[in-house]
Amino acid sequence: MRRGWRIAIAILIALGVLLAVNTIVTDQQTKPAVVTVEGGRILHLTGGDIQVADAGPENKRRAGPPIVLLHGYGASLHWWDRMVPPLAKDHRVIRVDLLGFGGSEKPKADYSMDEEGQLVALALGRLNVQGAVVVGHSLGFDVATAVAKQSSELVDRLVDIDEGPDSSYDAGFPLLARLGYVPVIGEALSRIVPDFVIRDNYGVAFAPGYDLGPFGDQVVDDFHAMTYTSYDRSSSEEGDYTDEVPLNERVRTTAVPLLVIFGTEDQLWDDPAETADAYRTVPGAEIRMIRGAGHSPNVEKPERTARLILEFAAEAGAARRH
Repeated sequence: MRRGWRIAIAILIALGVLLAVNTIVTDQQTKPAVVTVEGGRILHLTGGDIQVADAGPENKRRAGPPIVLLHGYGASLHWWDRMVPPLAKDHRVIRVDLLGFGGSEKPKADYSMDEEGQLVALALGRLNVQGAVVVGHSLGFDVATAVAKQSSELVDRLVDIDEGPDSSYDAGFPLLARLGYVPVIGEALSRIVPDFVIRDNYGVAFAPGYDLGPFGDQVVDDFHAMTYTSYDRSSSEEGDYTDEVPLNERVRTTAVPLLVIFGTEDQLWDDPAETADAYRTVPGAEIRMIRGAGHSPNVEKPERTARLILEFAAEAGAARRH
C-alpha cells in the first residue's frame, strides 16, 4: 500500500514538473513575422514587425477615402477576405495583422490596446495613409479608438463591428475557453487542444448553427498562429482598456463620426441590440443591425457589411467635397 502511494506521489510530482516546464517554455515562446496573404508585406516598425495587405482601384485619383480594416481577437486579416473586392473597387483598402496575430510578429510584449494602436498608426504613416475610415471588428475596434485618440489626422471616421462598450454587456465564454486563461492549465491546453475543439470554441464568434465550411481551417490556423502570451495578454489588456474607460466614452471625446454594426444573433453579448444602442451616447452615431449575423458579420454577411461601410465612407467623401 505504501509503495502504491509512493508511486502515485512520484507521478504527481513528475506531472507537476512537466506542467511547470511547459508553462515556462510556453510563456517564453515568440514567433517572427511571416507573409500569409498574396500581396502582403512586412513592415519593420519600432515595437514589432507587422503584416499589411494593400489593395485599391486602378483609378486612384478618383478613389474615395482609404478604408483600414482591423481584425478581432484570435483572428487575422483573412477575416476580411470576402469584403476586400467590393470595398477596393473605389477605395484603397489596408488590412493589418495586429501584433501577436496572423502574420505579424509575436514578441514577449504587453499587448496593450494603446501599444497596438501606436503600431497601427506607425504602419499607416509608413503607408502614407491619412483621413481614413478605420473599421475595427471586436478587439480591433478597441485598437481603432486608440489610433483615433493618439493620431487624429489618420482617422476621419470609425466603424465598430460587434464590440460592446465594456465587459458589463458580456454573455461570457464557454467553460473550456475560460480554462484557457487559467495559469498553468491554460498553457498546457494551448499545446494539446484538438482542431475540432478549436472550431467549436470559435463557434460563439458566429450566429448559432453557422456553418464555418472551409473557413474552419482558417480559424484553426489563426489559433495556432498565436503564442500563449499573445493569446492571454491581449485578452486581459482588452478588458482592462474598456473597463478603465468604456469605448462609447472614448469615441465621444475623439469627436469622430461613428458607425456601429452589430449582428442580431451575436452570442458574445447578453443583448446585442441593447449593447449596440449603448453607443447612442455618441453624438450622431449611426446604429445598424444585420439580421441573422452573429459576432462576425464581416465573415457571415460580407456583402451587407461592406455596403454599410461604403455608404458611411461616401458620407465622408461628401463632407470633404463641401
